[in-house]
Amino acid sequence: MEVDFLVIGSGIAGLSFALKARAFGKVCILSKDAAQETSTRYAQGGIAAVMYDPDSYEKHIQDTMIAGCDLSDPEIVRITITESTERVKDLIAWGVDFDKTGSGKYDLAKEGGHSEFRVLHHKDATGLEIQQKLYDQAKNDPNIEILENYFAVELITQHHLGMMVTKHSTDICCYGAYVHNPHTNKVETILAKTTIVATGGIGNVYGNTTNPVVATGDGIAMVHRAKGRVRGMEFVQFHPTTLYNPNERPAFLITEALRGAGAVLKDWHGNSFMEKYDARGSLAPRDIVARAVDHEMKISGEHYVFLDARHLDKSVFFNHFPNIYSKCLSMGIDATKDMIPVVPAAHYSCGGIWVDKWGKTSIDNLYALGECSSTGLHGANRLASNSLLESLVFSHRACQHAAERIKNIEIHRGIKEWNAEGTVSNEEMILVTQSIRELQSIMSYYVGIVRSDERLQRAFDRMYILYRETENLYQHSVVTKRICELRNMICTAYLIIREAKKRKESLGLHYSIDYPPKQN
Repeated sequence: MEVDFLVIGSGIAGLSFALKARAFGKVCILSKDAAQETSTRYAQGGIAAVMYDPDSYEKHIQDTMIAGCDLSDPEIVRITITESTERVKDLIAWGVDFDKTGSGKYDLAKEGGHSEFRVLHHKDATGLEIQQKLYDQAKNDPNIEILENYFAVELITQHHLGMMVTKHSTDICCYGAYVHNPHTNKVETILAKTTIVATGGIGNVYGNTTNPVVATGDGIAMVHRAKGRVRGMEFVQFHPTTLYNPNERPAFLITEALRGAGAVLKDWHGNSFMEKYDARGSLAPRDIVARAVDHEMKISGEHYVFLDARHLDKSVFFNHFPNIYSKCLSMGIDATKDMIPVVPAAHYSCGGIWVDKWGKTSIDNLYALGECSSTGLHGANRLASNSLLESLVFSHRACQHAAERIKNIEIHRGIKEWNAEGTVSNEEMILVTQSIRELQSIMSYYVGIVRSDERLQRAFDRMYILYRETENLYQHSVVTKRICELRNMICTAYLIIREAKKRKESLGLHYSIDYPPKQN
């Protein structure tokens, strides 16, 4: 197959790029699962954008820089925030229905770290609304082809032409991807003038995550193996409040907007505790809240703390948080009468594939968008509800850049077919499933909310053993999605550990007991 734009991923980043790029050529979207099974659909809170006074771009910029511990790129922050209003208008034009007040204005919410009400939402299922409307647009477009359950195995570069490629190479070029076809059970070649990696997050390298099971760091791992630049992987955001239910995966998110509406975190004695850690209380930035919850759990020896929303008007739940109320009720918890048991879970990667202000990676003809990318917006910690916005802004900018360049790009047809010689079907999936359990345990206990040099070294040593075992298995096995996911998760976990070991300080989401933060 040959296309102008090969988009790997079907969340907000991949779909919004495709809807812009369809005017400039043929688009093929690959989805490793059903096209709508993405992290986007699980995003409850909303999308942050400046809409009305007294909010301003400068306030949103300042809030973003503060949340990112001043590690965010000022130019990227300004680009993202000043383009926010127009990108939200794109969503509205595609049919996304944001909640409004009785006066007809958008009903803006406020979340942790925000100084103003600026979060547009669709009740407590904003991501689902966005996913559905964008998918509806894409599936009916004759210039967009969506291939569901197709898994991208590797990006194609000069390496596959027999040329030497190293991390020091400055002329690496992407020609498309090798893709596992579920119908033939073979790895096929898709050639593209431009390839877009929009594969989402890395949450499943941890034992407890809000991410769907498809979030296994595939794009980051593929780009790393292709010798592209990756950065900021040590900054993994843990959402402070997911519903405590150990047998459920992904963990059910209790949106920060509920705290924005007045819900308060409490300990097992019914006492509010966030004021001990930050003057902003339950609306402090996520890294502070997650560490506080983690500390309170260690003090009490219990598996969770509580979120108290009993004092809120019932209409708040029924009108703004119906899914949360319904989910809690299904577990015997009436959130208008009972406190909600909550626990932190791996939620969002602030690092990823290095890209410039146009979403272009260090590899020619290759772009990275959404959570798998590192634009420089989030720095050491993401401001709530900035992620959907980032996806929209950089998908738009990447399309502008790619549409202009594609005129001078030719399909490279000298690519070798995938070589499966000497491989056999793996009859022992226990080798894969148990390695995944080991990996998630290592990351959860040693590379979680709070870290230390000793924990990180132990994680590094154990991950290397898993890497060797898995590479040997991969080299001798027929390609399957599960083996590839394990391989990608190990690569992603390695990058998180490697970058965490390098950072000899506590900053934002990377907190080490060996380097306590300096007191102001």
